[in-house]
Amino acid sequence: MADVKVPVLGESITEATLGEWLKNPGDPVKLDEPIASLETDKVSVEVPSPVAGVMGDQLVKVGDTVAVDAVIATVTEGGAAAAAPSPAPAAAEPAPAPAAAPAAAASDAAAALSPSVRRAVLETGVDPSTVQGTGKDGRLTKDDVIAAASNKPAAAPAATPAPAAAASAGGRKEERVRMTRLRQTVAKRLKEAQNTAAMLTTFNDVDMTEVIAARTKYKDLFEKKHGVRLGFMGFFVKAAVQALRDIPSVNASIEGDEIVYHDYADISVAVSAPQGLVVPVIRDAQDLSVAGIEKTIGDFGKRAKEGTLKMEEMKGGTFTISNGGVFGSLMSTPIINPPQSAVLGLHRIEDRPVVRDGQVVVRPMMYLALSYDHRLIDGREAVTFLVALKNAIEDPTRLLIDL
Repeated sequence: MADVKVPVLGESITEATLGEWLKNPGDPVKLDEPIASLETDKVSVEVPSPVAGVMGDQLVKVGDTVAVDAVIATVTEGGAAAAAPSPAPAAAEPAPAPAAAPAAAASDAAAALSPSVRRAVLETGVDPSTVQGTGKDGRLTKDDVIAAASNKPAAAPAATPAPAAAASAGGRKEERVRMTRLRQTVAKRLKEAQNTAAMLTTFNDVDMTEVIAARTKYKDLFEKKHGVRLGFMGFFVKAAVQALRDIPSVNASIEGDEIVYHDYADISVAVSAPQGLVVPVIRDAQDLSVAGIEKTIGDFGKRAKEGTLKMEEMKGGTFTISNGGVFGSLMSTPIINPPQSAVLGLHRIEDRPVVRDGQVVVRPMMYLALSYDHRLIDGREAVTFLVALKNAIEDPTRLLIDL
């Protein structure tokens, strides 16, 4: 019998939270097959089986905090072949009641879901056994459940008896779900930022006409050549890098009684993942083309959904860009990601009347928000940064000739 231990999680990280069990007692497991998922302060980490065999006892519960090198389960080595036939007789015995098999399968599937997915299942009423998972190894994600729910409204009334629906609607339910370690860490860091930094937000708006025209004109050629879609983030990252070079304090940080200036731009980008927003870092963004930036962001988004981002990819960062516009946000005041001193918030694009050459015209406009630490960045510098960003986006040629 082999012990399954918590692996080394990374520098300075000594513990994690058990997010979910991927294998149940009695399940056959292969060598290095993931049997559990751990949640650290930054990412999810899978725990592989040290041997091939049969899953034994689960020694900790979902939500428990576990230390590095702690034993969380056991695996009986070499027992996979003997264990495989055992489920078959159990399934064969209740043959007179075939309807019970799907129910049991659904119950087993629900037991293996992560807390966020279970909550989505409860809220939407989606049967998880009918949804194809897009996460790693075909696992179900919260986005999968939400997508399935959005596709089933027409069939729901016919499949669900009216009295049952009424009874469900009349109930008052509460569910308590333990905060994930990631969410706890996010909450702690954001509150620390508010308590420590002299935070202020300044706004501007930007006319997206030229960027939209460039994207529309070249998006097909761009995707054909580079194998990735041309989005708006590539333009904004390039424009931000240029503005950071001109206003270095926005790219700096405070350490004790010293200001640390960086001659590089490591841009943190907020990416949506099933367990919440994560912020991987585009290293040396000043050396990347728009295509390189888009490829990096696309890879981050894909691996965030799969839960395969690495811890080192979340560390560092000198400036953050958060695009709330993809969720429909019109305006916000983003919170600084310490020890950084500024964060840029992007928002949705919408047609608004503006005055151009004395005429009222309709243009696709976006609000920009820069939250910054006033201890380090003066108002003049913050406004100058946003104006430089605005000018580059409204006239993308500036990005090519370095103006």
